[in-house]
Amino acid sequence: MKRASTIAVPFLAILMTLTCLGVSGGVVMAQQTSTPGKEFEDFDRNNFDRSTAIDNPWFPMKPGMRWVLKGFTTEGGKRVPHRLVIIVTDLTKVIDGVRSVVVWMEDHRAGQLMERELAFFAQDKAGNVWAMGEHPEEYEEGKLAKAPTWIHGIEGSRAGIAMPAAPRLGAPSFSQGWAPAVSFTDRGVVDRVGQKTCVPLRCFEDVLVMAEGSQAEGPDAQQLKHYARGVGKVRVDWRGKGETLQEVLELAEFSHLGPDALAKARVSALKLEKHAYQVSKEVYGRTSPAEHMPSAKGR
Repeated sequence: MKRASTIAVPFLAILMTLTCLGVSGGVVMAQQTSTPGKEFEDFDRNNFDRSTAIDNPWFPMKPGMRWVLKGFTTEGGKRVPHRLVIIVTDLTKVIDGVRSVVVWMEDHRAGQLMERELAFFAQDKAGNVWAMGEHPEEYEEGKLAKAPTWIHGIEGSRAGIAMPAAPRLGAPSFSQGWAPAVSFTDRGVVDRVGQKTCVPLRCFEDVLVMAEGSQAEGPDAQQLKHYARGVGKVRVDWRGKGETLQEVLELAEFSHLGPDALAKARVSALKLEKHAYQVSKEVYGRTSPAEHMPSAKGR
């Protein structure tokens, strides 16, 4: 799950006051103050057609895509090894009438499982990728500690933009999801474009950098996510003296799973969903079951 805000008010004026940084070495950076955005995004189920065909170049999601990001977080003043695995399954889930892609994730720190998550995404007709909800299960010493689930349309939650169709500098910040019931009101904004980013897998040109923040942590704590065309997220780092986690993750592996491996991922995702119905009855329990639709091209 992304960072959460403990205060359910918009993170607008403080999200990204971007100073004039100019253009240097072919890298275009923020040149004006980002215009404040709305509290949450206008969502219209009628704006979706082939919703599971997620082909946004910065945020592609085809069944079988697998990312492994490795790095460190800072916890208690110590650097802790961190490994994140993300897999696009061949499952879909209908949320408020919109069929969404099911993504399964596992987060390990210092060799121990810290979180499992199901996340749901759909692409609208314009090419914007929407975050439709999340079911994260967070663990402490091997036991479930909490599951701050949010799903669009349930308990006041609203879908947010995971990636705009055409991200550009100077555009207003955007809500990445509005779920005050679980104190999740994150916002994002385009921070830089035209970057070169080198990670263990390889170097990428023309990288897009998005800045994310939360009001709980204030304007001096931001998470920076680097996206490469056709691949998606290749690096996560941070900025600001107020950033306590200081997480740095880099893409170490990127692959497309074969049928057998994809089937195993599907089983793991369905197992987590079964548990979600047990631990989140008032939210997840109100959703329809995920469906295996390997040939689905959206509807």
